[in-house]
Amino acid sequence: MSKVTQNKQGMKILITGSALQFFLGILYVWSVFVKPVGEAYQWRDESVRLMTSYMLSFFVVGILIGGKLQLKIGAGKVVLLGGLTLAAGMLATAFLPAGLAWFMYFTYGIAGGFGVGSAYNAIISAAQKWFPQNRGFATGVTVCAFGFSTVVFAPLIETLIGLFGVRYAFMILAAAFCIVVLALFRFIKLPDEKPMENPGAQGVKTAAPPAGAEPAKRQYTLSETIKTKEFYLLTLSLMLATAAFFILNPSFKALAVERGLGDSAGTLVVMLTGVANALGRLGTPLLSDKIGREKSAVVIILATAACALLLSFAGGIVFMATIAVIAFCYGGFSGIYPVLTADYFGLKNVGSNYGAVMMGFALSALTFPMLIGLINNIIIKFIVLGALAAVGAFLIFLLTGSRRYRCQKNS
Repeated sequence: MSKVTQNKQGMKILITGSALQFFLGILYVWSVFVKPVGEAYQWRDESVRLMTSYMLSFFVVGILIGGKLQLKIGAGKVVLLGGLTLAAGMLATAFLPAGLAWFMYFTYGIAGGFGVGSAYNAIISAAQKWFPQNRGFATGVTVCAFGFSTVVFAPLIETLIGLFGVRYAFMILAAAFCIVVLALFRFIKLPDEKPMENPGAQGVKTAAPPAGAEPAKRQYTLSETIKTKEFYLLTLSLMLATAAFFILNPSFKALAVERGLGDSAGTLVVMLTGVANALGRLGTPLLSDKIGREKSAVVIILATAACALLLSFAGGIVFMATIAVIAFCYGGFSGIYPVLTADYFGLKNVGSNYGAVMMGFALSALTFPMLIGLINNIIIKFIVLGALAAVGAFLIFLLTGSRRYRCQKNS
């Protein structure tokens, strides 16, 4: 870890990026807004909940486009663009009349999701490039801050809504995000970018590459990446592995009540998932630095499969522990897949390549809630979720074989 702390420029970007990620994590707090937004804008709860699909879909679009932009205009400017897009969308949402509530899909869902995704990706890419030999550590720290945001912002937003109403809450949050982004975006830059303090200077030396830089290897462009079988194995495994969380997430509290834990315990379960999610984002990539990426991915995917099956009958403390493990593993996917993408396709274009892999995430969020929702038998539903995750683990086994073949071919 001494090499990590000696990388002072990298540490500065890691700390700043984590602070920004903490604010960007607002994406996952929409459930707190559902009832207040429905009442303030005279909108059905079902329509309000649909916002999550728009946010997650355009979160992936933001990751994909932001990954391409950061190589052209710099990571800091992409963070600025993304953060201000989110703030502008929230501010516009505050002024929507009840008759145009559906327009919130554009102002908050599309604009907010895109803004968060583009900034999120730029921060992760910068962190990985400044710590090429400790990519798991760097990625874990930044995405952990993103996940932990839910634990803090959920009660904070409830308080703001209670004190000022939902419209003023949107305004306050928009102002806060705008201030934070304007204050911190200039610190986020890639190792080969010119210092942002004097961007127009002549003869300015580029920032020194971090110590222990990654050995030279092929750096895949996006068009090259999507032609490889490794890309499809990664993308499909992510799609299948995240299905359980996307199905269960909206129902954590309701399931807790059904299993006899009571309403207050149901709220505790929701908070527990936020903490577990954040810990998974940090713990899994750190583990991957020690035992390998694929092994870590297989462990958390198989744990997801086992817990999905266990939920068909689990109750009480076992139920709470099972939900916590699923949330931990879901956080782990956010920490490990950016690192796997860099491992297979190189660091240079990791932003755009990871955006392409995240299409599996978007497809999972959009399709599985509808498809699994067609299954009425709860036991069969959990068996299907477990089977999907098991297939995802098998795809990672195939990915491991592909890596070995590639190494033998290049040796």
